[in-house]
Amino acid sequence: MKKLLLSIAVVIGTMAYGQTPVGSVVSNFTLTDINGNVHDLFSYLDQGKTVVIDVSATWCGPCWGYHNTGALNTFYNAHGPAGANDAMVLFVEGDPSTPVGWLNGPAVAGQTQGDWVTGENYPIINLATAASFENSGMSIDYFPEMYVICPNRTILASGVAGAIGTTANLNSYIGQCPAPASNPVDVAALNYKGSLTHCQGAYTPSVQIQNNGLTALTAATVTVTQGGATVSTGTYSGSLATYGTANVTCTPIAAFTGGNLVVTVTTPNDAAAANNVVNATVLMALTAASQYVTVNITTDRYASETSWNIKNAAGATIASGGGSWTDLAATGQTVQTPVQVTLLPNQCYNFEIIDAFGDGICCTYGNGAYSVVDAAGTSLLSGAEFGASEIKPFKTGSLGIDEANMIAMNVYPNPASENINVTFEAMNSEYVITVLDIQGRTIASKVLTGVNGAQEVAFATENMAKGSYIVRIASNGFSATKNVVVR
Repeated sequence: MKKLLLSIAVVIGTMAYGQTPVGSVVSNFTLTDINGNVHDLFSYLDQGKTVVIDVSATWCGPCWGYHNTGALNTFYNAHGPAGANDAMVLFVEGDPSTPVGWLNGPAVAGQTQGDWVTGENYPIINLATAASFENSGMSIDYFPEMYVICPNRTILASGVAGAIGTTANLNSYIGQCPAPASNPVDVAALNYKGSLTHCQGAYTPSVQIQNNGLTALTAATVTVTQGGATVSTGTYSGSLATYGTANVTCTPIAAFTGGNLVVTVTTPNDAAAANNVVNATVLMALTAASQYVTVNITTDRYASETSWNIKNAAGATIASGGGSWTDLAATGQTVQTPVQVTLLPNQCYNFEIIDAFGDGICCTYGNGAYSVVDAAGTSLLSGAEFGASEIKPFKTGSLGIDEANMIAMNVYPNPASENINVTFEAMNSEYVITVLDIQGRTIASKVLTGVNGAQEVAFATENMAKGSYIVRIASNGFSATKNVVVR
């Protein structure tokens, strides 16, 4: 549903476009609707109901568009108290500055799109303070945003209301939640919390457990296996109330080399074994030839949704890009200018690529892809299809490649009127010199093979429109770019 991005969501301020992840555990909140009725989230969940929350704003056009589909009211009529009574719907006006009268219309530009109340049967809440909702652990990043919450306090679905809140989707969520707590003892492995990437040395697994039993959970044992052999263990002791959660850190795995882990939690007299296991696949970092890497990104039609960063072992961002690339008018792809990054030698890093809408960069709206390559041209990591983000590790090598191999270039004159002249020092290798427009499309290109010493290449500008261009030289995994203006 990526094509709906521009028409169904309004991002709030400068916050990142990304909802609280599926699987997250929420806290309780109590809100009063416009008719004076009090709604306590956990009281609905404790009744075994699935709770759907639509967060909108009266002035939000995309919210009004979703409202007028009638999907939310249709679902409430079928599954609310007057229907199957297995779900609850809460409509939350999420802008705390909105007067309650705006919900009743009529349409006034900048205030309300119309009458949000007439004909709707579900409870409508005018949010007096954002903290009363966001303290639940669910963020409000854009309008309209939707959350579907299971009785065990976990988020089953989250995203743009118009994308996940169709009548078919809402109906499909019924029955997907774990069964409400009914046994005295029932421990569950809820989420894997260890890192899904690893660079070197020992690795520490971690898991979030939940008490799905009716009595307090006082002890549990965690066993981590790989290939059928136990590689790590952990224990929980304390007093965990029904639906309470705890993170268990397990013993380190020495000299871990990545792979599939099976994490199992057990406790005496456990009534249900089906929820005792979570699986995790930990990616092992490849080592680069040197401290130099090049980031290559090809975006799909919605390039503005894509961004990336490289973080060191401490989690600090060392390099980043994207977030402001230009969208295309139709399905297609854009080769963005490669970025060469100089990192510290012999260090561990994580590369993260982010899609703001949450559906990756391939393949419905263009064949996007990404890769990080080292100075020898070896791909350290790559991908294309992912959800909201993807993280992959790599490790830099030593200073083995002389810095003299880095490409030093000059582009003149700038601005250029007749020719774009490119000069650089070659070192007996193949060089690809390319002129690209600001959308990354190749305008002209020349290849020099086996050249050495000072080189000069000229590109005639007679067929180039006036404007900004990018000159790129690539060789052996390295690249260098400079901007030039044609007038």
